[in-house]
Amino acid sequence: MSDTTRNPSRDTKVAVIGASGRMGSEAVRAVESAPGLSLVGAYGSGDDLGDLGGADVAVELTVPGASPANVTHCVERGIHVVVGTTGWDDARLETLRGQLAEAPPAATGAGVGVLIAPNFAIGALLMMSFAAKAAPFFESVEVIELHHPAKVDAPSGTAARTAAMIGRARSEAGCDPVPDATTHDPDGARGARLDGIPVHSVRLRGLTAHQEVLLGNAGEMLTLRHDSFDRGSFMPGVIAAVRAVADHPGLTVGLEHYLGLA
Repeated sequence: MSDTTRNPSRDTKVAVIGASGRMGSEAVRAVESAPGLSLVGAYGSGDDLGDLGGADVAVELTVPGASPANVTHCVERGIHVVVGTTGWDDARLETLRGQLAEAPPAATGAGVGVLIAPNFAIGALLMMSFAAKAAPFFESVEVIELHHPAKVDAPSGTAARTAAMIGRARSEAGCDPVPDATTHDPDGARGARLDGIPVHSVRLRGLTAHQEVLLGNAGEMLTLRHDSFDRGSFMPGVIAAVRAVADHPGLTVGLEHYLGLA
């Protein structure tokens, strides 16, 4: 347990990196209003992070090109990090594991904890968990993610994480590959293949963050869908992650591991 847990009179000091963005500004407001948390820094793009105001935990919500350097900056200073930025592929995660192995201890004396969270919405985490449980029982599975047109990456981190969870569940169950007779698709109409699962990305004005998982057998289909209509839907998960990250040294991928959904 962290010393902030043992000593209720001491707030957990939190810095937000990417505070000028849509998610970052929402996170600033959520931290400011959360009992037991104290905002000690709000950093925009290009700001000098320094010691992050003496933060215990940093919330990193920037862009894929900047995120690894920001996380490294925190880890090297013994600051726990909650990361909501996408783009963390296997190579980046492996580099981060090495950095954590060499990092100085956090202020509590325990190892530094880093959470990479493709999605903070509790409903989305449940949807992903349900999809992984259902996938071995269906012959076909496809993922469709839908976001606003200002999103810079495709597919979304949530879709990639969902496909990985589904692919692992099907592999462990000994399932055959999903059936698909397509042999000619020069323009990529069938989408991407992630862990053997077709994934499709939609970018449409008016959307925020949405995902469907379609599961099919002969004569039936199961649809699992989650919709975030406002970025406020992510904030309970962000706050839960900030409160828990110090108790999980090392690297964790997916907030579901903190919530007992893995």
